[in-house]
Amino acid sequence: MNCIIISPNFPANYRFFCDRLKRNGVNVLGIGDAPYDELDDMLKSSLTEYYKVSTLEDYDQVFRAVAYLAFRHGKPDWIESNNEYWLKLDAQLRRDFNVTTGVMPEQLSSWQSKSSMKPVYRAAGIPSAREHLVTDREAALSFIESIGGYPVFAKPDTGVGASDTFRINNDEELSAFFEKKPDAQYIMEEFVFGDIYSFDAVCDGNGEVLFESSFMCPNVAETVNDDEEMMYYVLPHVPSQLSEYGRRAIKAFNVTNRFIHFEFFRLRKDKKGLGKAGDFVGLEVNMRPAGGYTPDLINYAHSIDVYQLWADLVTYGRRVIPETSPDRYCVFAGRKDSHPHTISDQDILDRYGDVLMMHGRMPDALSLAMGNHMYVAVFDDFADVLAFGEYILEGKVPDFVTHYAAIAEQ
Repeated sequence: MNCIIISPNFPANYRFFCDRLKRNGVNVLGIGDAPYDELDDMLKSSLTEYYKVSTLEDYDQVFRAVAYLAFRHGKPDWIESNNEYWLKLDAQLRRDFNVTTGVMPEQLSSWQSKSSMKPVYRAAGIPSAREHLVTDREAALSFIESIGGYPVFAKPDTGVGASDTFRINNDEELSAFFEKKPDAQYIMEEFVFGDIYSFDAVCDGNGEVLFESSFMCPNVAETVNDDEEMMYYVLPHVPSQLSEYGRRAIKAFNVTNRFIHFEFFRLRKDKKGLGKAGDFVGLEVNMRPAGGYTPDLINYAHSIDVYQLWADLVTYGRRVIPETSPDRYCVFAGRKDSHPHTISDQDILDRYGDVLMMHGRMPDALSLAMGNHMYVAVFDDFADVLAFGEYILEGKVPDFVTHYAAIAEQ
């Protein structure tokens, strides 16, 4: 079996996907823009061959790379990056090389356009915030009036990450938004007062879930825009309504043979047209694993290896890893260099060294949202999660954490 991995070196933990494929006997072929000598030793040992291009943005170069590897090793069975940014590239390569194990270009609109996601959610019976494709200030004011007023949230209709997003609370901020809005199509949504939960899963060729998980996190846009420090955690179990909605969304978006990361709001209070407090509301779909080191957190929380699980899907088309236990909380706390801290790194290691699974510097590309230095630990009880965050972030835990604590005590 030949599997071509696009940009196998980023993010760094994606080398584990290649390693697990290699363990399964798959011929792993990499295409990237990083020099071979800069690749991680594990990644080098996992790749049968690596083809460097000057840029992955040039389709002709990447096309020639795939053609070369196909000539050398035979027709590819899989082409995948597991990266949202390269979804279009992956799909076009599959089309051009007749690789049928993944999504084709015509399917991408509802996967990448936030406005196109809305009708799919509603067809699946999943509530979703009302939206408006931004044109001008007058049309925006009309939309805001139709939903009962401010606040609203504006973000690019396509794209990944939390940059260039805006919470708009009044007419003055609306005017400021139109003055500084980037030259891109924006979507404006009614603001939802809720906590963000993920639905992370690996699904097979029939769209059946092989494994699921969920984590709670702050609004990353607000974390970036307000320069806040980061804390989030994987839950021991997926709430039942969230699991149902996540599986409905997989079917509605016609997702097969993928690792996915969907995001939902859980309402903090009743919202007309969306649901009661505690209900889930569809936010957006991401057709790739959760970002940063989240796959590793999922592994620690559920005593599993999701990299191997995905590699088994590619190799065998099914789950091979047996059901695992125990299921625990796995928490991430990230500190920013720009924030003063009285508790040292050594203090943290002395206090939590026996439960720390990971700690160290974050890549610069992730530090704006995730922090410059991270700590990951596992706990059986949520009270310990809260204490961990309060200690490392020196009392500045995000609001959603204390809100979850109040729910847990009910």
